[in-house]
Amino acid sequence: MAAIYWLIAFVVLLGIEAATMALTTIWFAGGALVAFVMALFGVNTELQLALFVIVSFVLLFFTRPFALKYVNKNTIKTNSEGLIGKFAVVTSEINNSDGKGAAVLNGQEWTARASKDDRIYSVGTRVEVKEIQGVKLIVSKKQEED
Repeated sequence: MAAIYWLIAFVVLLGIEAATMALTTIWFAGGALVAFVMALFGVNTELQLALFVIVSFVLLFFTRPFALKYVNKNTIKTNSEGLIGKFAVVTSEINNSDGKGAAVLNGQEWTARASKDDRIYSVGTRVEVKEIQGVKLIVSKKQEED
């Protein structure tokens, strides 16, 4: 009877994965498949459950980074992720020691800070967005090394 439950779990997990296409349950479907095969061979329930957990987490930790890198490489970055690497124009002098600065990016004004505390960028300077921390752009000039 345990084999049927593992088979049902496998099919349900694959169905969820097919519906979402988000690489969320495929790892656990692999664990359920291994547990199903072990149930067919008559392995006890505790070992089946242990193998399900072990195989699921091994698949998750060792294949997820690879899958995210190669399977989702065409994913379009949205929100703040899409702004990293773009250029902004300084509208208010960026000076980290004074805690001030602003820049315009895509028509919106953002609070901005230099990626290095000793850098000061004057109004009109074109800067590259290196990261976003909260609602602040962290910027530097293109030719500067970070």
